[in-house]
Amino acid sequence: MAKQLALVLLVAVVAAAATSVAAATKLTLHNLCPYPVWPLVTPNTGFPSISGNTARLDGGGRGLVSYDFPASFWAGRVVARTGCGGGGGLVRCETGNAPPATVVQLVVHSPEGAQDLAAYSVSLVDGFNVPAVVSPQAIAGGGQCPALGCAADLNAGCPRSQRVVGAGGAVVACRGTADYFKARCPLTRTTGSDVEPVPQHCLAPGELKVVFCQPSMVAAAVPELIRTVVANI
Repeated sequence: MAKQLALVLLVAVVAAAATSVAAATKLTLHNLCPYPVWPLVTPNTGFPSISGNTARLDGGGRGLVSYDFPASFWAGRVVARTGCGGGGGLVRCETGNAPPATVVQLVVHSPEGAQDLAAYSVSLVDGFNVPAVVSPQAIAGGGQCPALGCAADLNAGCPRSQRVVGAGGAVVACRGTADYFKARCPLTRTTGSDVEPVPQHCLAPGELKVVFCQPSMVAAAVPELIRTVVANI
């Protein structure tokens, strides 16, 4: 009897451990831009930091970094800073420390009944500086998990009056308008009340992958479901 009880307890412990592993989620940032970026990962008020925000991601796909999300509910945002320099812990950047900037918004382990829900979006409400696409990977719970964001360089066609010009004379950010952004990147949020035109209900992804300067976004075989071409490096 004692041996049977011990076996039951062992099975329960193993099952609990497996559940814990399955629920783990990480954030991966991958830079495909032809220039370096310095990602700024900021938790919403009341949530713990997951990054020291010291990473430099070199361009051309060489820059790749991953962070572990907490095992509990977490919400925050990611911005790709550009043109950064400075010393003594003080980082000065041409873009990303203040608007205009592309903002990736993330929520993981949001309780919905007994489900483990992730939510994500790319916001251009505060303007644009770097193309960004977020896509769930290793989806354990299923659901609707489209890739969302903007693969286009909106700085190139930014109206002259709304451009931010860097020290080298290039356009490094765009204040833009909601109409300008939405027409070119419909899978982003461009106003406070905006939502994407595709359904999202993503359960227990093992990874949220943010790619800066992804080459393209392509339609999958399922109508209105947008997926991405993501390099798995």
